[in-house]
Amino acid sequence: MKRLLEAELIYGRLLEISEPHLIARYNKALQGFGLRPTALTAFSIDMTGFSPEIADELGDRDYLDPNRVNRRFIIMTPDQAELPVVHTSFSNTAALMHEFFNANSRAINAVTIKDALYGEIEDSVSVVNDIDDLLSINEVRFRVLSAEDMLGKAAELRALADRLKSVPTAWADDVLLNRMVELAKVTGDIRQNALVPDQLVFRHDAFWANHFGGVYVFLDEKTTTVICDPSVPGFRRSRPWQVGYIGLNDHQRIFEFLASTNRLQLPQASWVESSGLYQHRADMVIRSLINEADPTTDQTAIDRIWLQTWMHGNTERVSKNGLYPFLQEMIRTVATTGTVKMQDVAPARRFLLVRAAPAHPDQWLTNRLIAQLVSQDFVSRFIFDKQGFYAAYDHYSEKFRDYVVATLSGTYLMDKAAFRRRLYGLKEDNNNA
Repeated sequence: MKRLLEAELIYGRLLEISEPHLIARYNKALQGFGLRPTALTAFSIDMTGFSPEIADELGDRDYLDPNRVNRRFIIMTPDQAELPVVHTSFSNTAALMHEFFNANSRAINAVTIKDALYGEIEDSVSVVNDIDDLLSINEVRFRVLSAEDMLGKAAELRALADRLKSVPTAWADDVLLNRMVELAKVTGDIRQNALVPDQLVFRHDAFWANHFGGVYVFLDEKTTTVICDPSVPGFRRSRPWQVGYIGLNDHQRIFEFLASTNRLQLPQASWVESSGLYQHRADMVIRSLINEADPTTDQTAIDRIWLQTWMHGNTERVSKNGLYPFLQEMIRTVATTGTVKMQDVAPARRFLLVRAAPAHPDQWLTNRLIAQLVSQDFVSRFIFDKQGFYAAYDHYSEKFRDYVVATLSGTYLMDKAAFRRRLYGLKEDNNNA
């Protein structure tokens, strides 16, 4: 964990909160949730207001995510819109928060000058017991409060202003007028300052949920497709008309679903050769095999000559695994024919040869699923499936952890957008990455 923290591979790009008045507002939000205030004099937060330091202090990483639904948030500044979401139970939490920030930017800018917004992203369920509970979430509503009751005071001032306009004798009511002046000193001119968020309801699109070991939900015009472990409560093998269920180990059906719904970019020389994706995954396979053979190997110090020597000396191990020779063959095939006949490729190996269709709205979710199915590629897993990456990292040897951190720091972190664009064809940014 220390390596990841120092390299900013976990809890990176967070915003420090250290000013006493901001900490006081954050504490009022915590108390509004029924939590004890923090005694820290400084801590960092993500887009939702989650703080790893406060999570440690409270002994509860889910202090803003009770029951792992109805996610809580604390907004201290509009700058949070540019931060990542580092702890969530749904892959689309960041997207929903972005929508909220974008739709209500005027109100957020105005309120956070003197106050903090907090509340919950309310789903239609309060606890998830099976897949049906996840599928019942079609939209979410942001329930918004303010630490210093700025929203309540703005609403009160609006009501008093309406009374002043509608009741002829209200101008003679000194108590009413004095109260309006008192409120205006806090809220400013509410005719100019939009203090109340305009849009609070948003659609809940395709997502991954960390319930039951991970559940993928893809939405199409007439059908919903669920991909997860078949042992998950609510998994139906009969495939009802409106919802299709695919086991996470059923590579054939997963591939057919993703390909038939145009979520995959199939092998074509036009992108395969320029991306270097196949060679990247071949390198990931060899590095995994080296660690498997000798976990004490310092892979940060080896070069191409060392790698070639190792492969010559471990021909049987490389051949038995089969993935490196397969990828080298696919590189030659694409160079010769311009494509790959996927029907001739074993279903489990097909995901080594594809990436999410960059223009599809579900590109990040699809790449997350591919990264989980191509687990040797820890770089792809870090980018698209951080929960899976961190779980795998816990089981890496010390030397391999050094190599993983050095690789991510020396490649992906150097220029994230360029790296994603080259390997995966992605043009859109994502604050979780």
